[in-house]
Amino acid sequence: MDKVFVAKRVATKLRSAERSIDAALIEASELVGELLRARMEIGVAANVGDAAMSKLTAALSALSEARTSMVSAHSELAEVQLRVGIRTRMDVEDKAEPTTAVVREVA
Repeated sequence: MDKVFVAKRVATKLRSAERSIDAALIEASELVGELLRARMEIGVAANVGDAAMSKLTAALSALSEARTSMVSAHSELAEVQLRVGIRTRMDVEDKAEPTTAVVREVA
């Protein structure tokens, strides 16, 4: 099987995983904000829902660690790419919605 084709499949999955983690961070962050606004709007004490808020902030921390690990894995995979002799450049076809990565062989 062509190495560039395999690299393209891996790159597409990697970028998809990175986007998924970012999307989860956005959603979880917005949830925290919404819960804080809701508590203030209905006028309940800060201790109401505090255990849930603690769990949500722990989830945000875990997502942040996952993102850091994914970025590190991306870097490591770039080194693997070079070690196996694939000299490519990643281009994103649609800047507004980068769902497809194109791997181009470079000389």
